[in-house]
Amino acid sequence: MEDLSDSAPCSSLAVDRVLRMSFAGVVWGSCCGPFDAKNLGLSGSARAAYTAKLVAKYGFSCGFFGAIFSFANCGIERYRQRKDWVNTLAAGVVAGAAFGVGTRNWKQVAATTGLFCTFAQFAKDSTSV
Repeated sequence: MEDLSDSAPCSSLAVDRVLRMSFAGVVWGSCCGPFDAKNLGLSGSARAAYTAKLVAKYGFSCGFFGAIFSFANCGIERYRQRKDWVNTLAAGVVAGAAFGVGTRNWKQVAATTGLFCTFAQFAKDSTSV
């Protein structure tokens, strides 16, 4: 598949990433939702409602993360006028900080997310098809 990042505008890349991340969140929610509902002792319609709530929550959260990451990555890339791993690291830190604000240790969440996004970028760059 062709890499469109040089020819596609940031908004198109952001929409693509949001859709992919939302789908990943939906899959994650549909995998862990029934397991969590079973551990809570829910059954029947309560279990289905709990699972649906988790699917929606994870789908929205992952899609929102994808949006923050995409727009931060594009903005940093435009500002620096370079396309390298530093943009990915900084965008990952920004997105991680945005999600980590609600936790007690938001600095750790930001750092971990930045490193994870950088490793994902390295993995993407190292693949040859």
